[in-house]
Amino acid sequence: MESLAGLDIFVRVGELRSFTAASQQLGISSSAVSKSISRLEQRLGVRLFHRSTRSMTLTAEGNLFLERCRRILCEINAAEVELSQSQRMPQGRLKISVPALGLPFMTVLANFERYYPDIQLEIDCSDRMVDVVEEGFDAVIRIGTHNDSSLMMKKVGQYRQVVVASPEYLHTHGTPQQPEDLEKHRILFYRIPSSGKVMTWPLYRDGQRIELNLNASMVVNTLEPQICFAEHGIGIACIPDISVREHLRTGRLVHILESYNQGCMAFSVLWPSSRYLSPKLRVFIDFMQKHLSPL
Repeated sequence: MESLAGLDIFVRVGELRSFTAASQQLGISSSAVSKSISRLEQRLGVRLFHRSTRSMTLTAEGNLFLERCRRILCEINAAEVELSQSQRMPQGRLKISVPALGLPFMTVLANFERYYPDIQLEIDCSDRMVDVVEEGFDAVIRIGTHNDSSLMMKKVGQYRQVVVASPEYLHTHGTPQQPEDLEKHRILFYRIPSSGKVMTWPLYRDGQRIELNLNASMVVNTLEPQICFAEHGIGIACIPDISVREHLRTGRLVHILESYNQGCMAFSVLWPSSRYLSPKLRVFIDFMQKHLSPL
């Protein structure tokens, strides 16, 4: 900051060609102005002014340095104005990544865009494990726990995996009454993109996880086909409840083995560690917590 103050003093003297006039504009003594110019010349190793008892003129080096300093100070002033405006009205591009959980997330993001039309969302919608810092994401929403020390995290909601099937499938193949019955049914599995592993189904009895030997009739790595195939009676699927609530409400899918579904998964907003949050990121985190929690 001392260097910037010295540049400001130099520009005032260079434009006014007077220590006295510059000191009056800056509200400091003439001797303070003179000492600041002397320190600047000593640090740069060049003479910036030709001085005499009657006049003061810039050297060739001083003229060149004056133009550079003007541009530097103008850029700093523009940055201050821009930052001040951004504190009042969040704006700019916000690059985010969200899991492929379907319509609920998109509805919340659409509402966010209505509330903050000056923020331009760039959305990566997938379950891959993105590198938040390396890929330049402002924030990501991810499922489960995370221990990356380079990221900050705030829980914004939770969901439950539910076992579902269409009424037509259950009418044709029967309704499983206990988890072991699933071994005789057609199963629609989900392969986790980040690990390549097939997701295990969270079914419990008396607090103990039930190990099943299920036969996959189909494996997908995105949620929409899994929901579609379950809705069309291809098989039974285990799907996040927030993604099929409308299907369950309208009867297109039926929740089965409900008493064996236990436990919830949290989803959180993660962003690069920083002492201060930009206004656009702060309102995004607050909005997600407010509107995703009820889901």
